[in-house]
Amino acid sequence: MPLTEPHDDRSSAEEPVVGVPADEEAPAAIEPEPVLPEPVRQRIVTLTAAVLPGLPADEVPVPLRRVAKFAPNRRARLGAPAIAAQLTADPLFRQRITARVLADAGDLGAAVVEGTAPAAADPVEVAALAYLARPRGWRELIEASGEAVRAEADSAVVAELVREAEQRAARAEHDRAVARVEAEKLRDELARVREELGQLREEARQLTRTLRETQARERKATEMLATERGRATRAAADADAELRRARARLAEAEATAGVARASAKEARSVDDARLWLLLETIGQAAVGLRRELALDPVDKLPADFVADAFAEQPGAAAAGPSTRARDTDDPARLDQLLALPRAHLVVDGYNVTKRGFGEMSLEQQRKRLITGLGGIAAQTGDEVTVVFDGAERIHGLPPAPRGVRVLFSRKGETADELIRRLVRAEPAGRPVVVVSSDREVADGVRRHGAYPLGADSLLRRLARS
Repeated sequence: MPLTEPHDDRSSAEEPVVGVPADEEAPAAIEPEPVLPEPVRQRIVTLTAAVLPGLPADEVPVPLRRVAKFAPNRRARLGAPAIAAQLTADPLFRQRITARVLADAGDLGAAVVEGTAPAAADPVEVAALAYLARPRGWRELIEASGEAVRAEADSAVVAELVREAEQRAARAEHDRAVARVEAEKLRDELARVREELGQLREEARQLTRTLRETQARERKATEMLATERGRATRAAADADAELRRARARLAEAEATAGVARASAKEARSVDDARLWLLLETIGQAAVGLRRELALDPVDKLPADFVADAFAEQPGAAAAGPSTRARDTDDPARLDQLLALPRAHLVVDGYNVTKRGFGEMSLEQQRKRLITGLGGIAAQTGDEVTVVFDGAERIHGLPPAPRGVRVLFSRKGETADELIRRLVRAEPAGRPVVVVSSDREVADGVRRHGAYPLGADSLLRRLARS
């Protein structure tokens, strides 16, 4: 709020202005209050608020008595309008304030009263003291202070503009550096893309050649299929003719059998006696051979010895490949293979569970598979072994169903290696069925004569149970 009220000469007659000669107390004409720069106005209010509580209560104007009781930090902030208005309207109050302010200002106050201002003095402080003391030329001091404040503001604006220009230049340089780095990256990426494009073109050419070769083989296979179909048709016709001839021979054989049946009936008693004698002789020979070899009834099967072994010697001799298994992954073959005498079913556990019910936890997967295999063992009476990875992570397993053997690979050994050891431990000639969709496992057990089947065959068999 600018202090712009005119000077009141009547109050000057009552009490002279501090620091002003008597012949200058009554100016020839009343001049309007100057418009104060904002920093000068704030400094005047601050100086007045600082000395206001020190005045006697009867010398404090009524509007400022409540302000004088404020805390120092609130007095200048909340009482600024009232203080400014009172300084403008009440010259006597201004003179009382001036006396105390000049006493606190010391040498600077004395210099301002004499109408001079030290070169090193703050122009705002000089203007505030000049406004309060009002010596000869005080308006010029205020105007000089305003010019100094404006010059400082202009200098600050120029400095800010220079700083912003420097920041923009730094950002521009940074952007140019980033652009150069990005350009290098883009050039490297372009070179890489061109190299990949060349590789893709070469792969496309190779695939085109492969496609042409495959199409040629397909045409050749189609021609061979047509030839084989012709041969099959001729073979079927020959088989029909042979079937008719066999039926004719069967009719003749039945007639001959009717004649022979009568004679065979007479000789049956003799044959029965001979058969009994033969079986008795074989039984006695078997008992004598068992006694000679001292063979006791066994309580362990070959797979039990593999499960109980703590380590397998490296380079152990493996059973040679045999012809007891053929490459097949037909799910319908599982029931046929399990129907073979003394069949042994070996299951790659996690390979089956993760393919069939991988959304369950590992514990639930194992429990569901072992329960299903228990049903197969009960139905077929075959030996069943299921193999899992990671024995050191399994704790508190429930007991396995009757007829099901549960094995875990040892540390440093995978379930695939344990399955191959189980297959190698079986005697040649025994049907061993290995269920796993792992191609490496299937190829490995096939070389040792086992029947490899896919995991889907067992999953369908379990779903059907």
